[in-house]
Amino acid sequence: MTGPEDTGSRADPGLDHPAWARLVDQLDWYDRKSTAAQRAFLRLKVVEIVVAAAIPVVAGVGGPALLTAALGATVVILESVQHLFQWQTNWVLYRSTAEALKHEKFLFLSGAGPYATGDRQRVLAERLEGLISQEHAKWTQGRELADRERPPAG
Repeated sequence: MTGPEDTGSRADPGLDHPAWARLVDQLDWYDRKSTAAQRAFLRLKVVEIVVAAAIPVVAGVGGPALLTAALGATVVILESVQHLFQWQTNWVLYRSTAEALKHEKFLFLSGAGPYATGDRQRVLAERLEGLISQEHAKWTQGRELADRERPPAG
């Protein structure tokens, strides 16, 4: 038995179209990348919080100044790594795109909205590429902003 999640159904010739294959591929990619970025961001932030919380404890119990300084430097490094890799930004952008692609998938499978009439595959291809182009533009803009905010080397 096949259902809406079956991407290889022969009941609807639209599911054999290259636009459908691209939708399935891109939805999977954005979903996986969003999840990976979320996990990386959350792990880094938990470590950063623990290390930052240890600084006043080490200082309060009279720990070595070198240890306190190393903990402080670790927090700066962790925050710099987050800024460099943009895991939080990528998580949000990729999740947003994945949800928009899910929306298109639902409308296409339901024959609703822009897919109610006409050349459904052409409409899907155009809308899909529009969504992906928007995400690429946002990603590029975010990287350029991060590069401008980064202090010059040297």
